[in-house]
Amino acid sequence: MPKDNIHPTWYPEAKVICNGEVVMTVGSTKPEIHVEVWSGNHPFYTGTQKMIDTEGRVDRFLRKYKMGGQAGKKAEKK
Repeated sequence: MPKDNIHPTWYPEAKVICNGEVVMTVGSTKPEIHVEVWSGNHPFYTGTQKMIDTEGRVDRFLRKYKMGGQAGKKAEKK
């Protein structure tokens, strides 16, 4: 015996909302989906992402494993 009414309601035109603005429509079991980040405002996709080397982590790694480059030369002098 198949069970009736076990699946949730499907909304083929559910609105994805970011900062009070509808950014796209998708199929979902919820009529509205509120998000904080999407591809239109994420730094990786918008090209505004910046690589930050906090506390010289790259240099410290290079010195630790005595790899080439400036960091390796600095470690050899010490």
